[in-house]
Amino acid sequence: MADKKKIKVMVAEDIRLLREDFAEIIEEADDMELLGTAGSAADICRQIQEEGILPDVILMDIEMETLTAGIQAARDIYTEHPEIRIVFMTAHEADEMINAGMETGAVDYVIKGCEDEVLLEHIRKAHAGTSVLDSHIQQSIMREFTRLRRSEQSLVFMINNVTQLTPSEREIVALLLEGKKVKEIAQLRGVELVTVKTQ
Repeated sequence: MADKKKIKVMVAEDIRLLREDFAEIIEEADDMELLGTAGSAADICRQIQEEGILPDVILMDIEMETLTAGIQAARDIYTEHPEIRIVFMTAHEADEMINAGMETGAVDYVIKGCEDEVLLEHIRKAHAGTSVLDSHIQQSIMREFTRLRRSEQSLVFMINNVTQLTPSEREIVALLLEGKKVKEIAQLRGVELVTVKTQ
């Protein structure tokens, strides 16, 4: 591919056999150049931050030294190099893991075990800025959006109710939030127990 610039890729995967397999897939692609591999989140960060290796795309496992080592590495990398595109790969399909990964700024997410060409297409799309999230990832993001929307509506409802409280009612709520019992509040305010309960 003399007329086209190759996509510079790095692979971060803690399982050696998988790392070697992903590296081989990338090396065999005519439009990609493998800049290097890393066996840990710390190693990928070191190569980028200390050695100055700057790929276009990083194919990164989320779970390396720890359950979320890849997520922390992505945050660290994006702090200094927001131009690098990160495609997370994992065996996990849990919504929490997917959403935590996408919150870092990663542009795509691939489930391990996908076909070689699918993996390469995710790298190409990430590089082009046109990532196509697979349906499982889209569904996870939509579930999170729906959850956040419901939480927002509940919060607005609560705020509306709190703003309509009288000063006396707000004082009682504050004391309850401090962990005071209704009986203690009645004593503090010098009122009958029934008065506190009805406010």
